[in-house]
Amino acid sequence: MKYRSAILIIIAILVIDQAVKIYVKTHFLPGMAGQVDVLGSWFKLHFLENEGMAFGMRLSQSYWGKLLLSLFRLVAVTAGFFFLRRIVNRGYSRGLIICGALILAGAMGNLIDSIFYGKIFSESVYHPARFVPWGEGYADLFHGKVVDMLYFPMIHGTWPSWIPGLGGKEFEFFEPVFNIADAAISIGVLTLVFFQKRLLHRDPQHQQQAPVHQAVES
Repeated sequence: MKYRSAILIIIAILVIDQAVKIYVKTHFLPGMAGQVDVLGSWFKLHFLENEGMAFGMRLSQSYWGKLLLSLFRLVAVTAGFFFLRRIVNRGYSRGLIICGALILAGAMGNLIDSIFYGKIFSESVYHPARFVPWGEGYADLFHGKVVDMLYFPMIHGTWPSWIPGLGGKEFEFFEPVFNIADAAISIGVLTLVFFQKRLLHRDPQHQQQAPVHQAVES
């Protein structure tokens, strides 16, 4: 698989991710007020913004904590492009390259929110956000909020009474609200975890061609 193909996958995911985020941010009210049923009661669009990581997790609410997280994402994404090119040049499997592209695209999608959204959008509180001139937004550079909207509350129930600490309490599956970038990261990581033996190998054809190229160059 060529590096260009991996880049096209990344671009496609980024375009879809950002298009959905911008539409939701500029048309939906945050929280329950802006919730829309898509497929009955088990798939909803539920607009939320979070300060940090995937699925609404947070590193810190402080100014410096948010800046640290955004800078870490930037470094990770930069390193990710070098790693992706490396596994392509070394002839690793198509599946591994696609997983790498998914993870990198997801990281980039949320990084864009963190870097730029605070500068180009008004605050989302009582009405949907709108584009504003650069610098007139709700936050500094690298301090934007990540937009989430995909919500799958498919199962509601109560924990059995015999479970310590949880007995009698209500539960919901799947409770986290996430976005397409989060989904891309999760798919890439889970595929690597469950199919690593199939993915973590080099293409035999590429290995056979490598000595030939080296001989020609010498």
